[in-house]
Amino acid sequence: MQRGSDRLSVHRDDEMKHELQGLLRSGHPTRTEEWHDPEPTAEDDPEIAGGPVAPGRTRASLAAVRLELAKLLGRGAFPAGPRELARELRRRYAPDTLAEAVERLPRSARYANVQELAEALTRT
Repeated sequence: MQRGSDRLSVHRDDEMKHELQGLLRSGHPTRTEEWHDPEPTAEDDPEIAGGPVAPGRTRASLAAVRLELAKLLGRGAFPAGPRELARELRRRYAPDTLAEAVERLPRSARYANVQELAEALTRT
C-alpha cells in the first residue's frame, strides 16, 4: 500500500494508535508518569478566553458551569450538600471562586446531580 508523503512508518503509526486508545476510551490521561500530563492552569494566570468558569464573576451560562462541575466532581460526589461538594471541589483543586460559590448555597439543600447544582449556582 502506498502511503504517500507520510513522515511515519507503518509500524510507528500503529504504535501511536495503540498509545492513544486508552486516552480515547477513558477520557483522561492514562500514563503513569505525571510529567507527561499537561499542567493545569494556576489561579493567578491571566484570564484567556473568559478565564475559569465561576458563577458570579461573570454571567456564566448554565452549560459552562455544568461542564466545569462535571469535569471536577463526577458521579460519585452525589447526592450531597454544599459543604461536602465544596470540600470535594477544593480537594480536586477547583478554582476558589467556584468552591466559594458552592459554599454560599443554603446549607440545608441537597443536590442529586451536577445539573441540580449548576442550576442552583446560576440562579443565585
